[in-house]
Amino acid sequence: MVEKLREYNRKRDFARTLEPEGKEEAAKGSLRFVVQHHLARRDHYDLRLEWDGVFLSWAIPKGPSYNTRDKRLAVQVEDHPLEYRNFEGTIPQGEYGGGVVMLWDEGYWEPLGDVAEGLRDGILRFVLKGQRLKGRWALVQLKNKSKLNKLNWLFLKEKDEYAQSEDGVSGFTTSIRTGRTMGEIEAGEDKK
Repeated sequence: MVEKLREYNRKRDFARTLEPEGKEEAAKGSLRFVVQHHLARRDHYDLRLEWDGVFLSWAIPKGPSYNTRDKRLAVQVEDHPLEYRNFEGTIPQGEYGGGVVMLWDEGYWEPLGDVAEGLRDGILRFVLKGQRLKGRWALVQLKNKSKLNKLNWLFLKEKDEYAQSEDGVSGFTTSIRTGRTMGEIEAGEDKK
C-alpha cells in the first residue's frame, strides 16, 4: 500500500506542510469520499474516492454540478492517504499544491459495478451519499492515445431525483466541518 502513496510522498516536504504523510491505513466499513475546495495556483475541487486503502483522486477545475448537461473536466492525480479526509488548512506557498484547502463535502460512496474494471475500461459509475453531493454520478475517461490525456476524465451527474437545471452547488462557500470560508481558513480563524 505504501507503494501506492510513493508519488504523493515524493511531492511533499512534511517538515513544511501540515498535510498527513502517506502511510498505510486499512479500510474500515463503508467506502468514504471527500471533496476539498482547493485554492492553489488555480481554483479547483478535489474529488477523493476511497478504494483499496487509499483515496483515488481527481482535480475538477469547475467543481461538481447537479446539471446533467454539464461535463466537468476531472484530471486524475496521485492517490492520497485516507487520513487526507481530515485535512483542512493552508499548504505553504512553494510547496506542491500551495494554497488553501477546505473540506467542502464528505460522506460515503457506493460503486455501481466493479471498480477495477471501471477504472480499466474508463467508466466508473457510483452513488454519492454526502452532505452536499447526493445520487448517481459517473467518471468517464476521455479517449486519446496521449499518455497525458489518459489522466483526463469527465465528472458527470446522472439523471436521478437529485439532478437540477442549475449547478446546485455554487452557493456552498463554507467548510462542512468548521463552517469557515476560504478566507477564514487562510487567516487561521477557529471553527465556527
